[in-house]
Amino acid sequence: MRVQLGRDFGLLWSAYAVSTYGSWIAFGAFPLIAVRVLHSSAFAVSLLEAAGLAVAAVVAFTLGPWVDHRAKRPVMIAMDLIRFAALASVPVASVLGLLSYGQLLVVSVVSGTAGIAFTAASGAYLKHLVRGDHLLVANGRFEGTSWAATAVGPPLGGALIGLLGPVVTVTADALSYLLSAFGVLRIRGGDIAAPRDRTPGPRGAGLLAGLRFILRDPVLRRLFLNSVLVGGLIMATVPLLSVLLLGQYHFPAWQYGLAFGIPALGGFVGARLSARLVARHGRYRVMTVSGRLRSLFPLGLALVGPGVPGLLTVIVVEGLLITCMGVFNPIHATERLRRTPAEHTARILSTWSAVTKLLHAALIVVWGLLATLTGPLAAITVSGILLLATPLLLPARRHFSAPADTGPRAGNSLPRKPFPCSPDR
Repeated sequence: MRVQLGRDFGLLWSAYAVSTYGSWIAFGAFPLIAVRVLHSSAFAVSLLEAAGLAVAAVVAFTLGPWVDHRAKRPVMIAMDLIRFAALASVPVASVLGLLSYGQLLVVSVVSGTAGIAFTAASGAYLKHLVRGDHLLVANGRFEGTSWAATAVGPPLGGALIGLLGPVVTVTADALSYLLSAFGVLRIRGGDIAAPRDRTPGPRGAGLLAGLRFILRDPVLRRLFLNSVLVGGLIMATVPLLSVLLLGQYHFPAWQYGLAFGIPALGGFVGARLSARLVARHGRYRVMTVSGRLRSLFPLGLALVGPGVPGLLTVIVVEGLLITCMGVFNPIHATERLRRTPAEHTARILSTWSAVTKLLHAALIVVWGLLATLTGPLAAITVSGILLLATPLLLPARRHFSAPADTGPRAGNSLPRKPFPCSPDR
């Protein structure tokens, strides 16, 4: 029987969906602008991704405590409007003939920072409202929406890029955040703000509190280390794959979008199956099996070549990888929320996002240098080999069965609103 989560959830889901579709329509726009308009190197394309992550993470590391003590919906709306303004500056600069690599870096930093703050605010707000037994179902819905957008967005964006150029897709992404802000504005649910901590002490101690909590909990610690390494090694290959397919193999923009759009259907299927698999086989078994498989398939990208065979290789490998991610991610997101104290959720989630982005940025830079020395395909192969060891960091069964915090309203029978498990786009 389908769980009903109410009107406010529908508005939130719609807001999340429109911004997610907008982002995936613009998928590859920045690398494409960098490669074909600004004629940037493989290292420069990697640096574009890494610099945005790193600077955004450093700035956002202070945002967790700030978000904790403020009403969450106004923060979410403000962050959507900031992302709209940042992305809208790209088509304006393009029309004026002023678009530069430096501006792309600044836009990446601003939108990345706003994204971390939005994630922290939405997680804290919805942790307060959601019923604990509905978290997995709700996260599955958001995960399914994300993968459906991933399936539709890149091919549509590739077609738009082919017809109108990459700047148009950036415009569509900017408008999606404006619509998302309007959707969040229409939500009429209550709001929350944690009381200020008046305990004296250095500011740095407060900023590290979220990280200390993550590292103390045995399940969160292993989930954190596993997700950082898996996500980092996969993300490190994304700009290299862009250079390989668009630059060396000269894939048309529509084929590039197709290579990442079709596999996302597997993520949609995986997200829809996640809760059913957990009900039949248990959270721990489903999480570990899907977590191990998602670390196995990326090695297949070492076989990517030019032409139709290369396109089919990317589609098959990414399809298998993304299906496993679709199953794994809702369980991961739910377990993280279950073990996070409600009064410090924003701080912990922002710390998680900020540290993850810093480490991802470092790996992207390292792989950009490696690709400069060995070539993109060799660097992608090294990443696939290292991913094979990451399942060793998944939580042990004895730790996973320990009780977790489900929040002060976990037993409330009223329909509640879930936390989008993948808002960090």
